[in-house]
Amino acid sequence: MTGSHASSAVTTGAGSGPATTGPAGTPVTLLIADDDEVTRSGLRTLLAAQPGIAVVGEAADGVEAVEQARRLRPDVVLMDVRMPRRNGIEATRQLLAEPTWPDGPPKVVVITTFENDGYVTAALSAGASGFVLKRLPVRQIAEAVRVVAAGEAILFPAALRRMVATRPLGSAEALPKAALTGREEEVLRLMATGLSNPEIADSLTVSLETAKTHVGNVLTKLGAQNRTHAVVIAYESGLVVPGFAG
Repeated sequence: MTGSHASSAVTTGAGSGPATTGPAGTPVTLLIADDDEVTRSGLRTLLAAQPGIAVVGEAADGVEAVEQARRLRPDVVLMDVRMPRRNGIEATRQLLAEPTWPDGPPKVVVITTFENDGYVTAALSAGASGFVLKRLPVRQIAEAVRVVAAGEAILFPAALRRMVATRPLGSAEALPKAALTGREEEVLRLMATGLSNPEIADSLTVSLETAKTHVGNVLTKLGAQNRTHAVVIAYESGLVVPGFAG
């Protein structure tokens, strides 16, 4: 959690910038799920000391993570992927499919040791809003939590490209069936490079509202739960290939 050589994260969201707190200035509530007690305890201590974050609970496995999330209703779950009983992928999928959340399900940030962990791509496909590496400085992990709570997403484009490159490409029919227009495919490629909505608007010389409309159409047509999921689909379908630079 203190390394200095992690990949750079890119925020890809609709807002104008990361929030330091939740609505009305309240802290972002956080549940930490990790099967290693020392890691979990360290994360809790360090993140609780960060501004705008209130750690409300811990979980030692995926089953407990789901149970605690239902009970505590956190804004964000920091979810390890390799856990007993139920891994972070299945826990993420179950959380986001839960129909009884009064204000919507919590956001999920996957936390992992390795950039090339194949589980991470699966977790993003399951609806996680992004991932962070355990070696990151705690202030960056805290920023990821705040950004995701604000409705944005955290991507490490280079790491995501490497992960997807090690997996078989999905069916080439995936995107044609989605019937994306040429402009929407262009928007998806820009999303995959980590551009925000304002940056997409500037790149295409269109209004911000038009860019938002295109992004929304892409998500709907792909059946993607969020921007991160859409980017994973873009890589896995072959629309965006490793090394694409925009």
